[in-house]
Amino acid sequence: MDAFTPQQTMELISRIGQKKAKMRWDKLWWNSVLAGPLLGFGCAITLSTNAAPWYQENAPGLIRTIAACFFPVGLVLVVLTGADLYTSNVMFLPVAYLHRRCSLLDIAKSWFVSFFGNLAGMLFFCLIICGYGGTFDSAVWKAESVAFATKKVVDPHWHQIFLRAIGANWLVCLAVFMAVSSREIVSKILAIWWPIMCFVGLGMDHVIANMFLIPIGIFNGTKFGVGYYIWKSMIPALIGNTIGGGFFVGVVYWYLYMTGDEAVDPDFDKLELVGRGAMTAVDENAGPVHHHHHDHRNHDHEVKGV
Repeated sequence: MDAFTPQQTMELISRIGQKKAKMRWDKLWWNSVLAGPLLGFGCAITLSTNAAPWYQENAPGLIRTIAACFFPVGLVLVVLTGADLYTSNVMFLPVAYLHRRCSLLDIAKSWFVSFFGNLAGMLFFCLIICGYGGTFDSAVWKAESVAFATKKVVDPHWHQIFLRAIGANWLVCLAVFMAVSSREIVSKILAIWWPIMCFVGLGMDHVIANMFLIPIGIFNGTKFGVGYYIWKSMIPALIGNTIGGGFFVGVVYWYLYMTGDEAVDPDFDKLELVGRGAMTAVDENAGPVHHHHHDHRNHDHEVKGV
């Protein structure tokens, strides 16, 4: 199997976290803004596929699974372009911090900027491109957007959204973990596809995806407003996603694979050919950063933003 081992993958994730921690503020912002629409494309095609009244009445599980098959295109676009998504940064940055490659201030900066950048980008895509663009103007699609948002926000309890959000980002970060471990693009896409399809098919809550799925429903006439959405959905999903990705993937696998005898030599990839192997894996997921010459004697691989 031509893939990095879990130990090697965690080393790469630590390096990616270090690179993201050192990204320049303006580039971090715009890279986060771009992640919103990229994920939004997956949200939009999922919602439009789900707008099938006969299936909703007679085979709701089937149509939800079919719709879930299309959602992963959003995360594929995010990962392969190196965009900054809050829900994957909650895995990258803590691993880098535990590996002593960034500070708590770096984590706070990255999380704050990526979250609000994702929000700005997603609302632009949702309300301007899709909303005023008339993507969901037909009666069937408009009704589905309202019904879907209501099911996401009104029907479940606060604690249920929180717990579903843990599961959602657990799967999202596992998808990113496996994408980093893959060496070529087809494997990366397949690694992303299945966990993401699973969390969407199970109806779990992803705070950034919900920034499209719920505001488009509000835009089309839900009976609740923005304040109710923030309290009932955004806050529990945000907390749950942070725990699901940061602890259940980042911290747990750091403990399993980066402590004691399990840790790999930080220079494990030095025998790889240039353009293949670890540096490629880091570059694809780290976004727009300036690459300094790597000193083979420096195990920290420090990279600073331009």
